[in-house]
Amino acid sequence: MKEIELKLQGKQKRLTNETFKFDERVKEGWFSAVYFLKTKKIAEKYKPDERVLMQFFQKDHAVLCGVDEAVALVKTFSSNPGELVIHALEDGNKIEPYETVMTVEGKYQDFGFLEGLIDGILARRTSVATNVFNVVNAAKISGRKKPVIFMGDRDDHFTQQAGDGYSAFIGGSKAQATHAMSEWWGKKGMGTMPHALLQLFEGDIIQATRAYKETFPEDELVALVDYNNDVITDSLKVAREFGSDLQTVRLDTSGSMVDQYFCRHPEVLGSFNPTGANPELIFALRRVLDEEGFQHVKIMVSGGFNAARIEEYEAKDVPVDIYGIGSSLLKIHIGFTGDNVLLNGKHEAKAGRKYRPNNRMELVEY
Repeated sequence: MKEIELKLQGKQKRLTNETFKFDERVKEGWFSAVYFLKTKKIAEKYKPDERVLMQFFQKDHAVLCGVDEAVALVKTFSSNPGELVIHALEDGNKIEPYETVMTVEGKYQDFGFLEGLIDGILARRTSVATNVFNVVNAAKISGRKKPVIFMGDRDDHFTQQAGDGYSAFIGGSKAQATHAMSEWWGKKGMGTMPHALLQLFEGDIIQATRAYKETFPEDELVALVDYNNDVITDSLKVAREFGSDLQTVRLDTSGSMVDQYFCRHPEVLGSFNPTGANPELIFALRRVLDEEGFQHVKIMVSGGFNAARIEEYEAKDVPVDIYGIGSSLLKIHIGFTGDNVLLNGKHEAKAGRKYRPNNRMELVEY
């Protein structure tokens, strides 16, 4: 059983290195800024008994993520972890600007070299979780909660997928593109057909969809309909061919392309941007599907979507049923800072910084 299942059942408080599988070189300081390593040596030589309190915060309204990972990092690689006192919030907590999310108290040389790593973990995980949270909220503005599929596999290095997938899970997306994205929280990746499948069948959407259906009969049938840049024609083709078996059509039209529908209907042009999977194209697609009796077929859109664009579509009541989103969810815009603010229990910090206690934090059991 995965740790996340034990945590969700209340049998385990936090995830550990059994989930995160840290690189053992962290212990050697391989990933720490060199000046932290030098300070560690000086502390060992000149200030071996001084106890510091390090606190972590950021400057936005956000959905916190990465706390379990940061706590596990400290427990795994600090010296004398049993002598450290850690207080922390929980993954998924809503946090405010400058709110303290975690403190570590102990001898500097035991844990101080991990400061930058903790900042980085919290920054990436919280950024992704917050991005996803904002998108998920945008996708339910119309009053109907619409699935958001996390499709960030091609937008960053593949080694980031497990942590990004967990952050997306914390942010509210439980449908993800790869198995690795689901590794920490217990599911498998999901997906249907890429453009590569259509290319193998020379753009013949019927042949490609039939091959998919025969190979994966247990899957919901989702057809990718923008390969030929004629989404309405190809959507009707697959709908007529597969009838009630067709669950969804997906549009991934490039933002530099104008669909053939507008070439056939130039009279509608002139008052909107006709490129990509634009609202007018989706309205037209929904209309023709409904007119031919295919009201059950859902519409999924992907390619260049973010929270602001989804809010725009939802405000216009564009008939999208599912959003697939990638790159915008991985933008790192929240930075964390770790500060030493107490020395032997007394205030001692750089100008402008001070100890900010937070009674929402809980003592972390060793």
